[in-house]
Amino acid sequence: MSFIRKRKIVPLIIVMVFVLGMIIGTGMVRYSQAANGTYDNLKTFTEVLSIIQKDYVKPVNTKDLVYGAIKGMVADLDPHSSFMTPKEYKDMQVDTKGEFGGLGIQIGVKDRALTVIAPIEDTPADKAGIKAGDKIIKIDGAPTSDMTLTQAVDKMRGPKGTKVTITVMRDGFAKPKDFTLVRDIITIKSVKSKILDKEIGYVRISQFQEKTDSDLEKALKTFRDNKVKAIIVDLRNDPGGLLNMAVNVAGEFLPSGKLVVYIKGRNGEKDQFFTSQSSPMTHIPMVVLVNGGSASASEIVSGCLQDWGRAVIMGTQTFGKGSVQTVIGLSDGSGLRLTTAKYYTPKNRSIQDVGITPDIVVKQPKVAGATGYPHALREVDLEGHLNNDTLKNKARAADRANKGDVSVSGIGPTPNEPKIDETPESTPVPSKLKTGDDYQLQRAKDLLKGLLILDHTSGKNK
Repeated sequence: MSFIRKRKIVPLIIVMVFVLGMIIGTGMVRYSQAANGTYDNLKTFTEVLSIIQKDYVKPVNTKDLVYGAIKGMVADLDPHSSFMTPKEYKDMQVDTKGEFGGLGIQIGVKDRALTVIAPIEDTPADKAGIKAGDKIIKIDGAPTSDMTLTQAVDKMRGPKGTKVTITVMRDGFAKPKDFTLVRDIITIKSVKSKILDKEIGYVRISQFQEKTDSDLEKALKTFRDNKVKAIIVDLRNDPGGLLNMAVNVAGEFLPSGKLVVYIKGRNGEKDQFFTSQSSPMTHIPMVVLVNGGSASASEIVSGCLQDWGRAVIMGTQTFGKGSVQTVIGLSDGSGLRLTTAKYYTPKNRSIQDVGITPDIVVKQPKVAGATGYPHALREVDLEGHLNNDTLKNKARAADRANKGDVSVSGIGPTPNEPKIDETPESTPVPSKLKTGDDYQLQRAKDLLKGLLILDHTSGKNK
C-alpha cells in the first residue's frame, strides 16, 4: 500500500517518541551562518575552545569538544531533536530496518540497575533462559553500574557468531550467574497477529519500520482467508517510527483518497498525505487499542481512524507527541534528527502534549507478575516540549489530558538513563497471549462480539 502526498519533502521522516534521554545537535557553522547576526557569536565559542585546548588539565579531543558544544547548543530546542555521532547514526539506520546482530534483550534501568524488560522470542537470550526482571550486573566482566543504557546496548550487540557473557542476578538466585550467549541476527517483527475465538483478527504493531505495511498486508490476507468478522489493532506501547508506514497502515482500513495526516512547518505550508487505493478491510468492525506508550506514528493512525469514524479507539490517553523529526546525514558521517514540523489529524487536531483521548477509556489493572508500571511518562512531562497550537490555552490541554489519567508531574527523563518504571501499562506478548490476562483486550473483544451479535440480529429482523 503506497500513499499520496501533496508535495515533495526531505528524504526520511521519523515520527517516534524516544524514551531515551536525548543528545542534541546540529551542524553549527552552516546553520549559524544562515541566521542573521549569529555568526559573530561564534567568536566566544572559538575563544573558549582555544582556552580549553591550551590550558585544560589534560589533553582533549577537539572533535569531542565540538560535538559536546553542538549538543549543548540545541539542548533547549525540544526533547526529540538530537545530534548523532557517526556510530549512533549508523545504529539508528540499523534499528529502522529492524535487523541487527545481538542477543535479543529489551533492557531498561530500574532502581539504578540494568534490567531486562523482556527477552525477544526465539533469540539467543530467550533460548538461554533470560527472563524479564533479571538484573544484568556485568557484561563480559565489566560492571554495568556505571554504564549508560547506550553503552550497555553497544556491548551486547555485535557480529553474528561472536560470544558475550552477561552476569545476571535474579530473585531466587543465591549468587549472580553467568550466561554465555552467541550473538545472532535479531529481526524485530513489527507486526504480530493471531485469530481470537475463530472470528476476530488480532494484530499488534510494535513500531512502524520499513516492512510494517507489507507485514500487515500478509496478516490481513490471513484474516480474509479465514473470514474473520472483526479486527483489533493493538498500538499499545508502540512508540512510532516512519511516517510513510503510518500512512500506509491507516490506508489498509480506509477508502482511497482519504486524508490521513498533514504536517506543517515553520513557514505554515501544509504537506498532506492521502490513502492511495481502497482496501478490502474498509467496513469490517474495528477496535484500536492505545495507551500512554502509543506515540507519534501510533497517534497518527489512531487519530485518523477516529476522525473518520472508522474505528472505536479504546484504552487510555496516548503519549501526545505531535512533532515530526527529519533525519539528515552530515558530511562526517554523523546525523541530525531535527524537529521540522507538527502533524495534524484530518479534523485539524494537533496531538502535541495532549494525545488522543479514547472513545472508551479502559484502564489496564495491575496484574501480579506482569511487567509494566502504571505511572507513564508522557510528552507533557518532558522538559522543553513544544506546546499545542490548536488548543485555546494550556488549562484546556491539561483538562483533556487528565481525562486519560495523564501524569503531569513535570518530571522529565534523566539524560541517557531511562527508568523502566516510565514504561506504560503492560501488554502481553501476542504469541503467548492469554486473553484472560489482558483486561483491555477482553473489553475490545466483548465490544466487537456485541456489535456482531447486533448486526446478525438486525439481519434476521429485516
